[in-house]
Amino acid sequence: MTTASLKEKPVRDLARLAKQHGVTGWHAMRKDQLIRALVKKAKTKAAAPAATLRPTTSKTKAKGKTTDRSSPTARKTGSAAVKNGRAPTKKTAAREAAIARRIKDARERLARAKNLASTPEKGKPGRARRDRLVLMVRGPHWIHASWEVTPRSMTRAEAALGQEWHGAVPVLRLLEIESGSQASASERVVREIEIHGGVKNWFIDIKDRITCRAEVGYLAASGRFHAIARSNMVTTPCPSQGDTLDAHWGEIVENCDKIYSMSGGFSPENNSTELQELFEERLRRPLGPPAARRSTNGNAEAADSAPRRSDFLLEVDAQLVVFGVTKPGSYVTLQGEPVKVQDDGTFRVRLDMPDKRQVLPIVASTEDGVEEQTVVLAVERNTKVMEPYHRDSGDL
Repeated sequence: MTTASLKEKPVRDLARLAKQHGVTGWHAMRKDQLIRALVKKAKTKAAAPAATLRPTTSKTKAKGKTTDRSSPTARKTGSAAVKNGRAPTKKTAAREAAIARRIKDARERLARAKNLASTPEKGKPGRARRDRLVLMVRGPHWIHASWEVTPRSMTRAEAALGQEWHGAVPVLRLLEIESGSQASASERVVREIEIHGGVKNWFIDIKDRITCRAEVGYLAASGRFHAIARSNMVTTPCPSQGDTLDAHWGEIVENCDKIYSMSGGFSPENNSTELQELFEERLRRPLGPPAARRSTNGNAEAADSAPRRSDFLLEVDAQLVVFGVTKPGSYVTLQGEPVKVQDDGTFRVRLDMPDKRQVLPIVASTEDGVEEQTVVLAVERNTKVMEPYHRDSGDL
């Protein structure tokens, strides 16, 4: 800041500089006064660091020798300054290296959590991987989602989302199907569940009965969703019809047919090849009727063409269970026969059900016989035995 450079500036800029440098009374100064004040201020600031760095020593001549009588405190401070000038450099480098390692580890964790690509399971034969998502009904309040994603689909998802990929998160979407058809026009998003890499199974809690399907993919911060795989359509049973089934694959064997059926496996409308493939891979056996099993296994050509023995037999019978509840201590009869009433007022009767129409009156009366209530059941059984059908090997 020199006098010549300041003269070229307008008064407005000089006043602004004087205000920034803390010149007292700058608002009342003329241009030449502002220039002198600014030059003086600059010289004062330049002289201050030099005075700070200049050591305060006193020299005394003794017998022709000059002795430096700097204070011990000053010498010690200067020595410490040199040491401290080296030590912070090493500490800073170590601290920066630790920070860089933590940042690298955090990025790797985020990348693993974001990567949905499935890895082959240990101990199982390798097979061609493909994108698939399967829903299985595990009861009235639980749906089991199982998926596989290939690394190629991860690359496609990253390319499709572009700049939005960095903020996108893996999501499992639950879509309610209001019309019950296979079309997607009536689908409505009811849940968006954030998932993470390293897993390929998820249990979704269901409050009310629902017909739905699911999608697995990535949801960007803008709300854009990139789907990788869509599932089969399932309908959860009513709470009174479903049982709570175990959540582990190893214990599905006992209830596999029931789970497969509730998941739409035997339905011609909602059947999914992914669902059947997943069950047969896990259980290592075919599912479905014998004809479907034989065609699936490719054993149709091995069918025996010789005449088969006609000792195949099928007999069917039926019973009727009548149950209800009344006031504890009441007297109940069914077709005039007394029925045992439990302490909580419930009762249950098992009856034969022949091929005919039956009218069953159930009468309950209070213990003192003052009040009486009657309910009449009318049931009919009509059993038809169809002609046996013999399937040729060529029909399979």
